[in-house]
Order: sequence, then structure tokens, then C-alpha cells
Amino acid sequence: MVDALDQNEIDALLSAVEEQEDSPTGESSSLGYGSNEVRAYDFKRPERVSKDQMRSLETLHESFARSMGALLSGFLRTMMQVKVVSIEQLTFSEFTHALPNPTCFNLVSCEPLEGRICLEISPLIIYPVIDRLLGGSSADVFLPQRPLTVIEERLVGKILDRAMAALKEAWGDVVDAEFAVTERESNPALVQIVPPNEVVVVVGFELQLGDRAGTMALCIPYAVIEPVMQKLGTTGWASYKKQNDSPELRQNLAGRLASARVDVAGILAKTTLTVGDLAHLQVGDVITTDKNAKDPLTLTIGGRRKFLGQLGQHRGSRAFKVSRATTPADRV
Repeated sequence: MVDALDQNEIDALLSAVEEQEDSPTGESSSLGYGSNEVRAYDFKRPERVSKDQMRSLETLHESFARSMGALLSGFLRTMMQVKVVSIEQLTFSEFTHALPNPTCFNLVSCEPLEGRICLEISPLIIYPVIDRLLGGSSADVFLPQRPLTVIEERLVGKILDRAMAALKEAWGDVVDAEFAVTERESNPALVQIVPPNEVVVVVGFELQLGDRAGTMALCIPYAVIEPVMQKLGTTGWASYKKQNDSPELRQNLAGRLASARVDVAGILAKTTLTVGDLAHLQVGDVITTDKNAKDPLTLTIGGRRKFLGQLGQHRGSRAFKVSRATTPADRV
């Protein structure tokens, strides 16, 4: 005979469960229903990347954002901020359907890892950047609804070269990969580098240039980074980075800082004028200061007083001869 419950027995069990859940003691029922939390799970979107690995990826790309912002600020000769605003797991079809058309969509190889990743930059920020490169102020920029021209793609290529360098530096602690743009497309729906239901990690960035802002999205298929996922655990990756904090790394950083350009200026003297005197200045007028002509001059580096010396001439050019470094007691 088959053991089966009749309707009365089923009703009795359900009543017992309801009475147990409503009891003042708050104890869970013998069936365990009282304390369990039911959460929806979509089998079409499995979470293949753990929370620890997602946090590691977020930290890694925050480093990429800082490096890219510094490189672009130097290239554009103005402040450009790049920051991570989101990181999530999606399917590839969900990622591409959420993008505008047309847009700046780039396919990036990352050898020795197999496959390609995607880097999308919104037209809201890409056209102000192009305007800045062409000498504009990017204050009132018209945003055309069309793909980039050949000239515009060449200019964007300069931006992408710096993004690839920053990406290589950020991923250097995990894998020594060479990132390079292999293909460009304006319509994301035409790109199919992985199956539509493949899980991808999408890192969202915000780019700000003056009063202009736009988004950038980095799409990393799970199949591409699967070989190095074990290095992305919070504990393992942190200890891996500490091992790389070596004298060679410090020397490398010092070498890169040594080639950085800074503004150097020699200050002759300072004084104050009224607006009326300034308005009536003419050719040949003499402005007197409290500084003696024989007193040493100040050399500033990056706007800060660093050295004292004398102004002169060297091989037909103006020169500054450094006498000594400044001290807190100097008032020059």
C-alpha cells in the first residue's frame, strides 16, 4: 500500500504549523518554516562570482579609475575625474540592450587570457573630450546622434591608449595581461563575443570633465577571467599585493614620479596696487616694491617656495642660479 495523507490529515498539519508560528514564544515550528528566509533565485542569471571576488574587482577597478583619471588629466591639460559607481553581474544580452545606439563601443583583447572584454564610453562625455582635444572649452558642445567619424575615432584612440595602460597597471597584481583595442562598433546590438545568456561582470564608471559628465562601462565575461578567479579572493588578493610591495616596486614608482612635469617659476618681487593705479599704467611707468635689488629671488615649484637664488643668463636664455633651499625663517 502507498502511504498517503488524506485531506483531514493535511489540514491538521497546516493548522499545527500556523499555531506554532503565531505562538508568543516565537519558537520555530518542527518543520523549520518559522525562521527560514525565502529568496527568489533566477536560474537564468546564476551568480558565478562570489561577493568577496566582486569586492576585489571593485577595489581593482577603483585603482584603474584613479590611474585613468590622472593620465587623462595630464593629456587633456585639465582636471578629469573618473570613479567607480557600480559593479554587478548581468547576462551579456542585458548589458548590450541597456546601451544607447550609437555609442563608442570597443572590443579589447587581453592576452594571455582568452576572449575579449568590452569598453563602452557614452557620447555624453566622448564629444566634450573630443572638443577639448580640438581646442574648445567643451562648455556648449553639440552632441550629434551619429557614429564617430574617422578623425574622431583617431582622437578617441588617444584616450583609449591611456585607458589600456591604466587597465594593464591595475590588473598587473593579478595577471600580466596586454590590453589592446581590436575593434570598434557604434551599435552594441551587432556585437556578439559571448552567448547572450553568458554571465558578465559590468563595472560602471562616471567621467566628469568640468561641468560635463558621462558614463563608461567595462564588461568582463566570466569565461575570460575564470582562470584567475582564485586570485581575486579578498584575503588572497590582499596578501598577494603585500608580497609585491618590494624595493623594486618602490624604485619603479620613484622612476615614474621622476619623469613627471611640474611648473617652475622665479618670483622677482610682490607688491600691491590700487585698481585706479592699475588702470592708469602706461608704457615706461615704474612699479616700486619693498624688495632690495640685491636680495635673493625665490624659486617656486608647483606654487610652493623651494629655493633661493639669483636671476641671470645662460647660453642666451634667462636662467635661475640656485643658492640654497628655503627655510621657515625666510620671508622672501
